[in-house]
Amino acid sequence: MNLEYLKTFYITVKSNSISKAARLLHMSQPGVSIQLQALEKELNVKLLLRSNKGVELTDAGQIVYDYAVSILSIQENVERQLDAFKRQKTELIVSSCTTVGCYALPCTLYLFKENFPQVNVLLNITNSNNVVSNILNGISKIGLIEGKTSCPELLQTKITSDNLKLVASPDVFHINRVTGGEFLKLPLILREEGSGTRDVIVSTLERHDINIQQANIVMELSSSEAIKSAVIGGKGISILSQLAIKKELATGVLKEIQLADLSFAADYYIIQDSNICPKSVEKSFTEFILSSKRGFC
Repeated sequence: MNLEYLKTFYITVKSNSISKAARLLHMSQPGVSIQLQALEKELNVKLLLRSNKGVELTDAGQIVYDYAVSILSIQENVERQLDAFKRQKTELIVSSCTTVGCYALPCTLYLFKENFPQVNVLLNITNSNNVVSNILNGISKIGLIEGKTSCPELLQTKITSDNLKLVASPDVFHINRVTGGEFLKLPLILREEGSGTRDVIVSTLERHDINIQQANIVMELSSSEAIKSAVIGGKGISILSQLAIKKELATGVLKEIQLADLSFAADYYIIQDSNICPKSVEKSFTEFILSSKRGFC
């Protein structure tokens, strides 16, 4: 049954006039008559009796009219609820390691929001170990970590790489280059255990047969911002992602100390639970962050 014709029939009966129905429907009178005739032909019954006084329902027309009231009401409810569904906000919870979450993702989330205004992204910034736990526990569906995880349940795709730099306050540390042995004697400020940055440092040192316990660790702090404040204040040196120190290096607040025989590099990955089928919003975010549109800060 053609719903457009049914609506024309309903409005014609309600207004008791083909001419009034035509005005309400923004149609011509012949157009209304054609639709009414088409509905009668489709149902193979006479629905209306026409007279100078207006229109009158036949017995068959009364049956169709009663159902038309229900059918058109259902159609209106469906359309209204679908419109509300399209307008409602979709929530996406992303867990990210500190480096990406603080220094790269803010610009990406802004651009993603421009492309997907209906999505409300909640960003949880923590260390890489906690990001993995959040994915496994279902707290977040998407995670961003520094370094690969050994967890077999997680899908992981590399998104970018970054160099880690040995940095210090130029006002306190006047050296520009050190060897690995000299580096171990300097007062070192590190991220906490479980941090991806720390894992990169530890694994790089181990490849050079150096145990992190040999280093002169004076502080362990749980954020790159806290470490930067301590280093700028001359309380020690640190190894930080270039993403985290671009501004400070450019303005001269921090300086890089070259390492003669060591280099630190980090890979960043997007991770998801391989046992859970991603929703469309999660697929959209993953595709966006893997594309050239992501616009890291």
